[in-house]
Amino acid sequence: MSADRPPRILLVCTGNTCRSPMAAGLMRRAAERRGIELEVASAGTAAAPDAPAAPEAVAALLEKGVDLSSHRARRLEAPDVEAADLVLTMTAAHRDRVLELAPGARDRVHTLSEYATGEASDIPDPLGAGLERYRETAQVLERLVEAALDRYLQERGRPS
Repeated sequence: MSADRPPRILLVCTGNTCRSPMAAGLMRRAAERRGIELEVASAGTAAAPDAPAAPEAVAALLEKGVDLSSHRARRLEAPDVEAADLVLTMTAAHRDRVLELAPGARDRVHTLSEYATGEASDIPDPLGAGLERYRETAQVLERLVEAALDRYLQERGRPS
């Protein structure tokens, strides 16, 4: 992490229209509530560039006070990984793909679940499953993002 910029956290899923933008929005909110300057981005391993967030993702997060309406999907590229201080993926397969792109980033790339809780588990994709599934996913992501931010701050000697 460079002293002249805030820390950068990158969240990664497949299409960058559901899980990773939801997690990024929740991470931004968590940092803001704690008064922490943090750059948060998201990308997808197979994203269609400029696709909007899924309407159900927008609706589920709006219920939590997070607006994803302006989100546009981005495809994951090696420079995204290189620029990040921490990369959190939704699944082990996403983690493996990130490491294919940037093998030197191994110490900065983790699944969100494993980084947050120490337990490896994938976050299922809610795509096509309806608003209630997106709400459930948002609940899981909210809990994991809060725990991940706690760990990140503790590792850097900052109070959470």
